[in-house]
Amino acid sequence: MTDVERVGVVGCGLMGSGIAEVCARAGRDVVVVETTRAAAAAGLERITRSLGRAAASGRLTAAERDAAVGRIAVTTDPARLADRDLVVEAVAEDERAKLEVFELLDRVVERRDAVLATNTSSIPVIRLAAAISRPEQVVGLHFFNPVPVLPLVELVPSLLTGAETVRRARAFASEVLGKEVVRAQDRAGFVVNALLVPYLLAAVRMAECGTASAEDIDRGMTLGCAHPLGPLALADLIGLDTVQAIARSMYAEYREPLYAPPPLLARMVDAGRLGRKTGRGFHIYGAHGGGAMREDGGGVATAAGPTRPESGRRDGEQPT
Repeated sequence: MTDVERVGVVGCGLMGSGIAEVCARAGRDVVVVETTRAAAAAGLERITRSLGRAAASGRLTAAERDAAVGRIAVTTDPARLADRDLVVEAVAEDERAKLEVFELLDRVVERRDAVLATNTSSIPVIRLAAAISRPEQVVGLHFFNPVPVLPLVELVPSLLTGAETVRRARAFASEVLGKEVVRAQDRAGFVVNALLVPYLLAAVRMAECGTASAEDIDRGMTLGCAHPLGPLALADLIGLDTVQAIARSMYAEYREPLYAPPPLLARMVDAGRLGRKTGRGFHIYGAHGGGAMREDGGGVATAAGPTRPESGRRDGEQPT
């Protein structure tokens, strides 16, 4: 059983908008906080488009789509989070930014036993929990992109998280949202990224040293290992800046070379080639970063993958 009826989300990018959508589709009242009116408008439009695709594919009725939209308010006023039972922080993978959010939530959220969750991919939860006056209420709830499609949530208690907070967070993710929950220790990368990120970085290093082209590296894994998406296309989907941030956090914790971001990754981030969201990363994408992801996890027409490899690049050349 869960007592969470009112949900807050801080951040309305790809992850925040997806979290808000699944909560609204589960019948919860949702308030999303963004930093600017433009960001708030863009976030609401992202949610509305996603719900529209779900209705068009037959996974929602028009009435269910409209009801979900009606349950979501996107605002720039953090005071709107005061009455929330659970709040999910979903801002950029930057420790300072996340600390600022949790300090804000500590001041604003009135319910003292409200669950304060972070969607961090790699930052130890204890660092966020220890910064506020109610560390026992802080827990990691790591969703996966696209949130309406992928069924997994990593549940990550810190050393200070209370048992009741863990129970309520698990019940919300599994019983309300219908997610599959795996529990992980509070170590940078948790379960999935501790396995995934070294694989992605190995692919970057392979492209960097000219072993194969980005296109052929990805084709090797999709055709030879039956992966639905190659490692470099997946890095583009995640966002190369996010991959770099996760890698840096994991390297800072473990000091193992396999977690160190390769120089090529840093150069691409510096150049603003962040992947699908900017239209160019290891591959080049069409308008809006290659289009939408279907509700069944597949691609839509030209959105199933990159439109083409980096222009004019021969096998083994670097994509810079």
